[in-house]
Amino acid sequence: MADGKISLELVTPERRVLTQAVDEVRAPGWEGSFGVRPGHMAFLARMKPGELVTVAGGAPSRFAVGEGFVQVSNDRVLVLAESAERAEDIDLTAAKGEVEEETKKLKTMKEGDGAYEMQRAKVERAAAKVMVASRKA
Repeated sequence: MADGKISLELVTPERRVLTQAVDEVRAPGWEGSFGVRPGHMAFLARMKPGELVTVAGGAPSRFAVGEGFVQVSNDRVLVLAESAERAEDIDLTAAKGEVEEETKKLKTMKEGDGAYEMQRAKVERAAAKVMVASRKA
């Protein structure tokens, strides 16, 4: 974008969560967290469950995201996430209960089970919600 902003799209399989011009995006990559500002080189990264932060006009917005991908090109950032929730929309007590419930289910499985990785991902997404909800003011 010519105005010193990044065009951001945050999309899940169910819906478009956010389309906004922002100053910065910080995402949880599998190889480590990374940030993107205007003029960043193009790349594609795998994203792990965690906290996605957008900054617009100096104000940060936080999202709990599931695994997915981030594509950066020409001051455009496309985030394709399994799940995404705004921090202010997350009920911390419910999120903590979800972590406990999903962890119990995971403990009944063995790593070789076909459903093990899917369940592990559910635990990680729930833990990301707890982390992000804990940080909201």
